[in-house]
Amino acid sequence: MSQMFRITLPDGSVREVAPGATPADIAAAIGPGLAKATLAARVNGELRDAGRPFEGDSSLALVTAKDESDALELARHDFAHVLAEAVQSLFPGTQITFGPSTDDGFYYDFSPPDRPFTEDDLPAIEAEMRRIIAADKPLRREVWSRADLIARWQKSGETFKAEWAAELPEGEELSVYWSGNDWMDMCRGPHLASTGRLDPQAFKLTRVSGAYWRGDQNNPQLSRIYGTGWLNKKQLDAHLVRLEEAAKRDHRKIGQEMDLFHLQSEAHGSVFWHPNGYMVWRQLEAYMRRRIDGGGYVEVKTPQIMDARQWEQSGHWGKYRENMFIVPDEVPNTEDEGPVLTGEGDLMALKPMNCPAHVLIFRQGIKSYRDLPLRMAEMGCCHRNEPHGALHGIMRVRQFTQDDGHIFCREDQIVEEVQLFCDLLDSVYKDLGFENYAIKLALRPEKRFGTDEMWDKAEADLRNAVVATGRATEAYGWEELPGEGAFYSPKLEFHLTDAIGRTWQCGTIQLDYVLPERLDATYVGEDGAKHRPVMLHRAILGTYERFIGILIEHHAGRFPVWLAPVQAVVATIVSDADDYAKACVERLKAAGIRVEIDLRNEKINYKVREHSLAKVPHLLVVGMREAEEGKVAIRTLGSDGQRIMSLDEAIAMLKAEATPPDLRG
Repeated sequence: MSQMFRITLPDGSVREVAPGATPADIAAAIGPGLAKATLAARVNGELRDAGRPFEGDSSLALVTAKDESDALELARHDFAHVLAEAVQSLFPGTQITFGPSTDDGFYYDFSPPDRPFTEDDLPAIEAEMRRIIAADKPLRREVWSRADLIARWQKSGETFKAEWAAELPEGEELSVYWSGNDWMDMCRGPHLASTGRLDPQAFKLTRVSGAYWRGDQNNPQLSRIYGTGWLNKKQLDAHLVRLEEAAKRDHRKIGQEMDLFHLQSEAHGSVFWHPNGYMVWRQLEAYMRRRIDGGGYVEVKTPQIMDARQWEQSGHWGKYRENMFIVPDEVPNTEDEGPVLTGEGDLMALKPMNCPAHVLIFRQGIKSYRDLPLRMAEMGCCHRNEPHGALHGIMRVRQFTQDDGHIFCREDQIVEEVQLFCDLLDSVYKDLGFENYAIKLALRPEKRFGTDEMWDKAEADLRNAVVATGRATEAYGWEELPGEGAFYSPKLEFHLTDAIGRTWQCGTIQLDYVLPERLDATYVGEDGAKHRPVMLHRAILGTYERFIGILIEHHAGRFPVWLAPVQAVVATIVSDADDYAKACVERLKAAGIRVEIDLRNEKINYKVREHSLAKVPHLLVVGMREAEEGKVAIRTLGSDGQRIMSLDEAIAMLKAEATPPDLRG
């Protein structure tokens, strides 16, 4: 008799099964309801097909729709495969490449034989996908040899798949998944048991775009089809409503309506801030400067360009060089003849981050243990050479300004400093209108600097600091993310939730033992010997550009009064009230209110609509009656009707609302 496998369930109970048994078998043994509900399984923590046999003694957790994160990942992965099968069914000769799941759906890249796909093709593809789902085709895993798989792809004309398979490591287990007996794709899995486990009403193809094979613009161009996929129609409908709301809140659309900024090809990935937009920036920056001053930081300013050898020493040259703007240190040739550059000058680079420069400041002069912690901050302008296709409004740019900071401290100060940072971040987010955020601990990646002992300590220190603040809880979305840390340190990530439920990773604090070592930063300890400081990399907003974009979408352009570029407009009903309107404006300006005047010969309803579109918080309407009584009629954005009050009362109200939250009593 073959030796039985011991399978340990989440409740601690153990079931013995024969070799060849599967998680689906155990689900069926427990009960038909569970068998029907089981979508996949976690075997020794790894997500696997429910029908994949056990390979020895294992822990088992059955995955159902209640395990929403895993269930969505499975469904979206399956939708991507069904999409690929549908496209090849409708458009013979189309080559498939890759189709991953995404945060809200999936996509797949294709190489069509004749023409790129268009959105006109999507309805027919959706119909074919529903046919494949209705057919309830079994999704079956097989393991192939590398040679057999390459031969299969070559025989079927799948040159992209053959190229990829040829580059996979020799001896690596290569799995494919069959849909029924007539279509297959190379995939690590896992998958649902059959296409029929998908809800045919829970997906929608959303758009088509161009892409490049392996993301390289020198490679063949592909057609990418995007879709959104969910567990049921209710989830899909809710998502489509969110998308509709997100489109209304698009920072690019609102930015144009409010005249905040623009982007153009002469400066790819850099923002042209208009007076209104830069006023928002200035108010946010002034607020952040007050907060870091109050937090005991010293502010510095560092060079934009540094010698490449500095970046080599820090380790960034090897990791980030492809995303750095490289500048030769030589005078260009101005003559018509000969090359502009000789190529012989030393290389310099625009800084993609501020960290090495801050270490260089720390190294100036001798530092004592009494000088620590040293909290150093910079509104640092950085540049990263992002691909054109990755740029997105002001959310992802090439030139950006970080609310950057580095804390140099002793090991015994780490937990307290991380606690102080968490408290400061919490206060800032609440001031800016974000009540909900999640905290994630990103752990060591596969490729990293430093020893395992160093990483053990760094991860434990960050974990203990969050625990000490009382925020390592479900209410704060506390989660540990294996492999997601930076190459030099673990980090805490802070994910904001906006007004329509989207999450944005903004704040971060990273615990770094590596960079002080690589750049030879030291302090004199109480024992008189030299020691390495610990370096905490931290940011709250992340970058001003992206955070302002988030603020625009979170508030739908209706900024809190203290942030609004124009806080009030005084508008006349009749020209006879012009002088009174001007006097009102002068009083408001003297009180520190950012105010404009509208004396145009237009109907008041027209003025109201126009200033509402520009998201002005308060419109102060004046006519002869108001002028005679020294009053104003206030119309507040988003409210019906108007309030009549004296000019003094209006000024007091506006001053209170225009006061930044950190300056209120």
